[in-house]
Amino acid sequence: MRKENELITLFETIIIDDDRIRLAVLEGSRTNTNIPKDNFQDYDISFFVTDIESYKKSDHWLNVFGGIVFMQKPEAMELYPAELGNWFSYIMYFSDGIKIDLTLIPLNEVDQYIADSDGLVEVLIDKDKRIKEKIIPNDTKYWIKRPSEREFDDCCNEFWNVSAYVAKGLLRKELLYALDHFNQILRPELLRMMSWDIGIREGCHFSVGKNYKFIGKYLPEKELERLVQTFSLAGYKVTWNSFNLCCEMFRFYSKKVASLLNYTYPDYDEKMTNIIQNIYINLSEN
Repeated sequence: MRKENELITLFETIIIDDDRIRLAVLEGSRTNTNIPKDNFQDYDISFFVTDIESYKKSDHWLNVFGGIVFMQKPEAMELYPAELGNWFSYIMYFSDGIKIDLTLIPLNEVDQYIADSDGLVEVLIDKDKRIKEKIIPNDTKYWIKRPSEREFDDCCNEFWNVSAYVAKGLLRKELLYALDHFNQILRPELLRMMSWDIGIREGCHFSVGKNYKFIGKYLPEKELERLVQTFSLAGYKVTWNSFNLCCEMFRFYSKKVASLLNYTYPDYDEKMTNIIQNIYINLSEN
C-alpha cells in the first residue's frame, strides 16, 4: 500500500502537470489532527478546474492515479439522484487498497466552497493565489454542542414517538419494519442524547466522530457493553430485549441531561411506555 507522502506527491504532480486544475485541496479525516492516522483512511481531494466537461468525456485520464479496480461516479448514476449540483465526483479503489474520493468543482465556485466548508480543508496547490487567508484545518463544526431546551425535547419527542413504531412492528411480526425504525431513528436518538451527556461532562470541545464512532472512549466499559447490546437484533425475542434496553438507556441519559441543564423532563415517556407495555402487548396477546 502506498504511503501518504507518496500519494501527496502524486497528487501535486498531477495538479502541476494539468493546466486545467487551478486549485486543489485535501479534505476530511486526513487533515484532522484529532484523529489518529491509519492505512484505512480515504484520500478526499477536490480539484477546482476550468473545464469539467473535458474530464467527463473519458475516464482514461484517471489511470494516472494508479490501477483502478473499482469506480463509482455518483453524478452519472440513474438510480440515485445527483446531489452535488455542478460538481462531478469519482470514488475509486486501487489495487493496493488505497481509496481516493476525487471531486471536480468549477473554478468559479471557489468562494462558495470555502464559505460552506466544514473546516477540514488543507490547500495542496493554489496556482493563482485565490485563497487569500491561510486555512488551518479544524473540526470545530463537529464538536458536541449543548442542546437548547427545545432541541432536548425534540430528541425525546422523536424517540418516544418512534418507540411505538418499533413495538408495533415487533408485535405484528414485521421484523424488517421494526428494525428499520430501530436502526435508522431510535438508536441514533439514543446516541445523540448520550453525546450530549458526554459533552456536558467533558466539555464541548471535541467530536465523538462520524456515526459516533469514538463515543466508547468516553463511556465506562460496562456502559459501552450495554450500548453494544442494543445492536443485538437476531429475531423477535432478542430484538425486543434490545428495544427495552434502548428505552431504558434513553430514559437514564435524558433524565440526566435534563437534570444537568435544568430542563423539564417530558411526561410523555411514561405515557408512551404505558401504551406499549400495557395496551399494545395486551392487544397482541388477545
